[in-house]
Amino acid sequence: MFAKLLPASLIAVSACVPVDQIPESIGGERDLHSSGIVRFSDECEKWDDWDKPAKPFQIRANTYYVGTCGIAAILVMGDEGHILLDTGTREGAEVVLANIQSLGIEPSDIKLMLHSHEHFDHVGGFAFMADATGADIVASKPGAAVLFSGQDHPRDPQYGLHDPMETVVPARHIANGESEVLGNLTLTAFETPGHTPGALAWQWESCPLDDDCDTIVYADSMSPISRDDYKFSDHPDYVAAYRAGIARLKALDCDILLTPHPSHSRMIERAATGTFVGGVTCAEYADGKSRDLDARLARESGIDQ
Repeated sequence: MFAKLLPASLIAVSACVPVDQIPESIGGERDLHSSGIVRFSDECEKWDDWDKPAKPFQIRANTYYVGTCGIAAILVMGDEGHILLDTGTREGAEVVLANIQSLGIEPSDIKLMLHSHEHFDHVGGFAFMADATGADIVASKPGAAVLFSGQDHPRDPQYGLHDPMETVVPARHIANGESEVLGNLTLTAFETPGHTPGALAWQWESCPLDDDCDTIVYADSMSPISRDDYKFSDHPDYVAAYRAGIARLKALDCDILLTPHPSHSRMIERAATGTFVGGVTCAEYADGKSRDLDARLARESGIDQ
């Protein structure tokens, strides 16, 4: 845990981590533009393979991308330990762990694991990563049920499509507007059900040494995808909750938008510019998901849009 060990840790970290990957909380202020971000666009393609390795890179200050080309995993570093959002698939989680270690971070320094939505491509590696780190898992109530059972939630529009996952027991639930606090880190959860019943968006501040903070939002996929025999229009309460989550996301402060599937928010294309600031706002992303839901409901009713 870096802050407790300074200045000795700075020497140790500098020895094993490239200068452009040292967290700003240790190494000083860095520009918003990063060659590591550009490299992500060079290494990866839109809708890339879920388990294809990608090198980790700094997004902003203490926030790092440690996922694969096709599935995001986000590491937020703090002075009393670190928080990991998503692990990818079981196979992808091995890439995520290797990426974390390549930054000179001990797995045991990850104290909390959080999720976006509770499908195997994002939480299938939770049991593996929990064993590797000893971290507590915090989940929405529906998400916790899926992690505990290894099966998709019965209300999930994709219920029955996915193979079971290795099970894991979350330490506690989190609800809309509640925050997880770890040392100097505060991450706030917002319920965004729709793609799954337990989906969450997460918001936090990422601040370099000059205190010029950016608000980061890790927003869920929120796409209206289902098994063939499912109709959203048969579940008006679920659609109402879906729309409420979209409205919640649209209202959030959001300097940097990240998503579990990078292509959902054009992260590959945005990476080519060297920064994730701007490009797609939370409001624009939410409006797009609202249009997707409207189009799905129109198709179900036989109306072309």
